Amino acid sequence: MISDKIIDKCRVRFGRKFQLKDRDPAWLALKEFRELSTSESKDRAKAIMARNLEELTAAQELLYADNRHAVLVILQAMDAAGKDSTSKHVMSGVNPQGCQVFIFKRPSAEELDHNFLWRCMLRLPERGRIGIFNRSYYEEVLVVKVHPQILATQSLPDDRIDKAFWQARYEDINSFERHLVRNGTVILKFFLNVSKEEQKRRFLERLERPEKNWKFSPADLGERSRWDDYQAAYEEALSATSTPWAPWYVIPADRKWLMRLLVAEILTNTIQSLGLAYPEPTPEEREDLAKAREVLLGE
Repeated sequence: MISDKIIDKCRVRFGRKFQLKDRDPAWLALKEFRELSTSESKDRAKAIMARNLEELTAAQELLYADNRHAVLVILQAMDAAGKDSTSKHVMSGVNPQGCQVFIFKRPSAEELDHNFLWRCMLRLPERGRIGIFNRSYYEEVLVVKVHPQILATQSLPDDRIDKAFWQARYEDINSFERHLVRNGTVILKFFLNVSKEEQKRRFLERLERPEKNWKFSPADLGERSRWDDYQAAYEEALSATSTPWAPWYVIPADRKWLMRLLVAEILTNTIQSLGLAYPEPTPEEREDLAKAREVLLGE
């Protein structure tokens, strides 16, 4: 089990200015990993992950049975940081009936005719379920901020796009998330923090391996050229929206095996802390159960 101290180091503090230069994308986190070789570290992480996934599977089943809470996991990152693989590996042992994954790409015409939160509202997890947003409404204060010309496609009143525009969006997000939390949705937000050097290595791997060519788009290089703009946008967004009710966790992403382990640990611990319980049958239900047992035993 990963200590609370390590998890706390991943968390973005409420009310403090956040800077990415203070978070090492290659941070090993656990002292034991620093004393092992790379292969030994991966094997150790794999063993911890296997145990963690067993706990997550049990926690998710209890979440589903309890049916009072939903869990929303938001994954944001630069390209090639590992959003897809995190969803795949962390949720590999979870019952699909209790989990939903949505990937948010460019908004459709219908979505652009609504407020920027609308399309994500439609896909919020039901009580008893874990919902994963691979990208989310945060794209509206990240990609759109780096490319403000996108605002012209959103049919907003001209007088709303002023100096206070981005601060207003942060406030809308914080209010929206507070509403969700007050009504039983637990929100966990992960920024998968990959370094520019590691992103380059992964892009080259996609180009050099035919089976990974489909993952690369020429547009990826255009976004990479705006690296510093994106880093600034993330710093401002995380500073403004890491709240006590919906915190951000900055996860070192240069080592995918460690990244997945930290996300799984935080998710599992959070669900286990909810005080969930299997529903107790009413006296009438107990009587029906007893009768059903008698019928089955009498066959």
